[in-house]
Amino acid sequence: MNLNTRSALFLLLFSPSTTIAESDQCDGGHPMDSIVDFLGATIDYELADRICCNNHVFAEPSGYQEESQVMLFDRLDPNAENTFYDSVCGVPLFIAPRGRSFEDFKKESIKHGWPSFRPEETVFENVNILDGGRMESTCGTHLGHNLPDDDGDRYCIDLVCIAGSPLEFNGVAPDETVVIAREIDASPITSTSSEETSGNNSVRNGIVLFSFVGIAFLSLVAYKRGRSSHQSEHEIINSNLDAFDDKVAYQQTDDQTGELI
Repeated sequence: MNLNTRSALFLLLFSPSTTIAESDQCDGGHPMDSIVDFLGATIDYELADRICCNNHVFAEPSGYQEESQVMLFDRLDPNAENTFYDSVCGVPLFIAPRGRSFEDFKKESIKHGWPSFRPEETVFENVNILDGGRMESTCGTHLGHNLPDDDGDRYCIDLVCIAGSPLEFNGVAPDETVVIAREIDASPITSTSSEETSGNNSVRNGIVLFSFVGIAFLSLVAYKRGRSSHQSEHEIINSNLDAFDDKVAYQQTDDQTGELI
């Protein structure tokens, strides 16, 4: 297998998953215009578009939530549960604080540099946790990462990606897989969506694995065909050489008898 063939196979094997994921990010959309004055703060729209819709790895600057133009925790209601919505499609993603005090939520978030949520504060119907801990909404918006600590799963989330406004459907029924704000009550969320997420991940992984196996199989078939063709040519050449050697040997006689030596 020559260098060009190996290079092409490498690109086929390792490029598709990244390309597919990025092409689906935010479903091809962008953050809503309203995020720029989220809760009266000033949010950087270009930063939100880059982090939420054109990125799977990087995060907003650590401490962005506490910058003077943002000051997130001064704008939240310390005596109520606060709902955070997807910056692109407006579905609810997190409701905090739940199962802890507002001060605990604030303290943990400031300590780590980003809004930090726990499983009981997560609307799993609208949130997917992918391999490697990366998190995105069901709309394809990048959210952040799961960074577990001694207390369990901790979701380290970019504020610019959860600064959206609630969806307004104007009487049109939303997709049944989306949980909208008016469907959420104050009781703790119990969800089976983690199993659904696992199932979706299994399907994705199965498709990627099937693609890899298929590519490897086709490459192996091509390689064997090339080798078989090469062997056939080699056998023909050897046969011709043997015939030539026999002819030459016949011409070299012993005592001019014409017998092979």
